Amino acid sequence: MDRRNALKLLAGAASIPLLSREAFSLFRSVHDQLPSAPALKALDPHQDATVTTIAEMIIPQTDTPGAKAARVNQFIDVIVAEWYDADQKSSFLSGLADLDTRSQALFGKDFVDCAPPQQQILLQALEDEVPEIHGERGAPWEQKFVKDRHFFYMIKQLTLMGYYTSQIGFEQELHAHIIPPRHAGCAPFEEGSN
Repeated sequence: MDRRNALKLLAGAASIPLLSREAFSLFRSVHDQLPSAPALKALDPHQDATVTTIAEMIIPQTDTPGAKAARVNQFIDVIVAEWYDADQKSSFLSGLADLDTRSQALFGKDFVDCAPPQQQILLQALEDEVPEIHGERGAPWEQKFVKDRHFFYMIKQLTLMGYYTSQIGFEQELHAHIIPPRHAGCAPFEEGSN
């Protein structure tokens, strides 16, 4: 499965169980290639802070780690940099800029500088737009195309995919195990081990 087909699947998938093993493995490989020290590819530091804040609001830390601990912001950065085409990347980055524009208009400061209740108001307004887009007239594939290009829809899908394909999300939240995590072809056998 190539990246383009995986992105189409991501756009259409409502939950992780719908992913094939191949697609899960492909998204999981993004986590495996994340550097130990953050190194941004598509986002600047301010955009990264905005993505981190939004992702943590979508999947906050509770009794299990949240999106920030799962490094979802770095997952999103890789997807935007290496998997998105120019139009998708432009839609995503324009959405980040639009969020700050809305925040400045309502609260006089950028999204990341707002208090959590103000941030929630802004995200709720974005989320409320998604059903409106879905209800627009036109052919079903045209509606889907418009919805897939909506910033909040994009970041929500990426956050869910990034979290639930991470080791933290998959093992600690879903209580599942990545079996096998890797293949050890010629591993030495130790007496008394199972």
